[in-house]
Amino acid sequence: MTQLDVLYRYGISPTEAAVAAIARLREVYGVRKLELNETARTVRIEYDASRLNEPVIHQMLRRAGLDVIETMPMFPTPMPAPEASTT
Repeated sequence: MTQLDVLYRYGISPTEAAVAAIARLREVYGVRKLELNETARTVRIEYDASRLNEPVIHQMLRRAGLDVIETMPMFPTPMPAPEASTT
């Protein structure tokens, strides 16, 4: 079993029906965890990669009625180290 996480940013806030449909995604075999963060407008899903893949997760969210805008990196990209001055 390989556990993976994917983080999506969404645009329009989901309707009550969409939130209910998203909550039902927890019942899908292979979905381990689902976190909806309304403040950051993100949804994070932990899933079993031997059962599902990222495009399937994305499609399930879209079908549930979530306005997915983009896939976000799970960790911020580190800033490059400042160059040493040669004076």
